[in-house]
Amino acid sequence: MSKQLTSSALLETIKIEEGEAQNLSYHQARCDYSRQTLFNATNSLDLESIIQAPQKGLFRCRIVYAEEVHSIEYLPYIEKNIQTLKIVSSTLNYNLKYANRDALDALLSANTDVDEVIIEKKGYLCDTTIANIAFFDGKQWFTPTHPLLKGTMRQKLLDEGFLETKKIKKDNLSDYSQVALINAMIGFKILKHINLEDL
Repeated sequence: MSKQLTSSALLETIKIEEGEAQNLSYHQARCDYSRQTLFNATNSLDLESIIQAPQKGLFRCRIVYAEEVHSIEYLPYIEKNIQTLKIVSSTLNYNLKYANRDALDALLSANTDVDEVIIEKKGYLCDTTIANIAFFDGKQWFTPTHPLLKGTMRQKLLDEGFLETKKIKKDNLSDYSQVALINAMIGFKILKHINLEDL
């Protein structure tokens, strides 16, 4: 990968289940938006036409692209086991899904006492390094109004009315009873073992 591509390369991670690419329209929309934002691209990379998915099993389709597609991989999916979380403050900017995750990985590497971190920016909770988040107040699931990255599954659940957005501070966590992670691979997963009072 060239230096230029390394700094501006984008990434789509798409769930492939028994040969079917999941939520492809949401990935296509983000791909189009990202290419237009970074490269002023007016054409569209047709993801459906370039995905040659394995027909059996669960895979993570990893598409690295810029103005054109750079690489496509199909990786057997192994879910990360998250038993512990903590909140860490950061000024990290990851508004587009870049292939370069060094800053995210560094944040996690600096907090080896937990499996995953919830990133706090300007006093508000955003995301973990691998997923959007949502909190349950007993009636409704809320996801932060300003996430680190606008995930495809998050957008789908917002469109369906399952999620609502809200500005959430660490000090507000006593209003909620549960936390969930959201991304393309795990969907919506409630971490029932996490006690919000410990965050």
